[in-house]
Amino acid sequence: MPIKFGHQIVTQVTCARVRVVIADRAGRSAEGWGETPLSVQWGWPSLLPYEPRHQSMRRFCERLAALWPRHGDHGHPLELGHDFLEHVLPGGLAEHNQAGGLSEPMPRLASLICASAFDLAIHDAFGNLLGRPTYATYNSELMNRDLGHYLQPVDGSSLRFAGRFPEEYLTLPRRDYLPAWHLVGGLDPLEPGEIRPPVPADNHPVALTDWIERDGLHCLKIKLCGDDAAWDFQRLVRVGAIAERMGVRWLSADFNCTVTDPAYVNAVLDRLLAEQPRLYQMLLYVEQPFPYDLEANPIDVRSVAGRKPLFMDESAHDWKMVRLGRSLGWSGVALKTCKTQSGALLSLCWAKAHGMPLMVQDLANPMFAQLSHAQLAAHAGTIMGLETNGSQFFPAASEPEAQVHPGLYRRCNGQVDLTTTGPTGFGYRAGEIRRTLPAPAASCE
Repeated sequence: MPIKFGHQIVTQVTCARVRVVIADRAGRSAEGWGETPLSVQWGWPSLLPYEPRHQSMRRFCERLAALWPRHGDHGHPLELGHDFLEHVLPGGLAEHNQAGGLSEPMPRLASLICASAFDLAIHDAFGNLLGRPTYATYNSELMNRDLGHYLQPVDGSSLRFAGRFPEEYLTLPRRDYLPAWHLVGGLDPLEPGEIRPPVPADNHPVALTDWIERDGLHCLKIKLCGDDAAWDFQRLVRVGAIAERMGVRWLSADFNCTVTDPAYVNAVLDRLLAEQPRLYQMLLYVEQPFPYDLEANPIDVRSVAGRKPLFMDESAHDWKMVRLGRSLGWSGVALKTCKTQSGALLSLCWAKAHGMPLMVQDLANPMFAQLSHAQLAAHAGTIMGLETNGSQFFPAASEPEAQVHPGLYRRCNGQVDLTTTGPTGFGYRAGEIRRTLPAPAASCE
């Protein structure tokens, strides 16, 4: 099924999967894996054709494969990842754009997507090397630097990060079962009578009502267009009516950066409150209506956040952007592993320390990407589970992983199940997954 969000439609995706081997000073070694879909339309929205952007992101992954082994020496993955993002990635991106030959440079968000697979792999390898879960490595025992090395509180705050470590902001032990948010794309049929050919012959639901019935869904995330208030309102009402009829408890609205004036969102919300108060009550939060470059578009969003919690998504590149967003009135932060594990952890710590609620959002993550994504949500302490929609749009892509982790790739009773994850790293249990991989696109030591 195609995914429509904002002005973008996704019909295909390339996944970048990275294998990293690390070693300690004693000569012990371990491998780790990281993966992310190269979501071109999300990370690089543009009028440029899809394929030049897609190929540019693929080439940048190969460039990163050469840069990573030359970076750093010994250290904790968070330290190595942070230093790479701060000191190596910007120069690598500038060189890539200079050599790229495109009329438009690759944006930072797209570069973070490419970098995330490498960063995830190093965090996974470190846990495997120590024989413990990755989320049991973010503490004073194993880290050389405290959070004061990375983070600064808002001006005038008495908050101090010195002497504090990420584990203080994590949910430990993690939750094994998480509420699952289903994505209602702009092209998704809502009722069986709306299904039009070609219909995927994959024995999975197509209409929203069938998805709710099969998976026992309780949370629906509704993609809106942001430039047609009447359509957006009616879409909310139609999905909301189905939700109310079928026992769904929560809704969220995602405009995907398509709105430039808070008055647009306010008008939709105010009309919903006046005409559909029950649906307004079910709306848990609003996600990223405004352009993701906050520095270029410093919009005061307090009027929206005063109506419903307003979460940053595309804008939340790192903790510094979260800090800027908070100053503009944003309520909370949607974390994503595709912006790197290191960056997600630091944003998580900064946001929690400043009282900002969290969600963990999907990039339609398949295969290994779904496991690290679910682990972040299980340890982040979100307001309500996680978004998980890879099984909606390309379920067959994850069949080998689903043989080992069935509860992570098919939602049951409105939840995902993490109890099959392994005891080290991100818990992939990679040796048990029977997937035939293509030849590496790049190999560097």
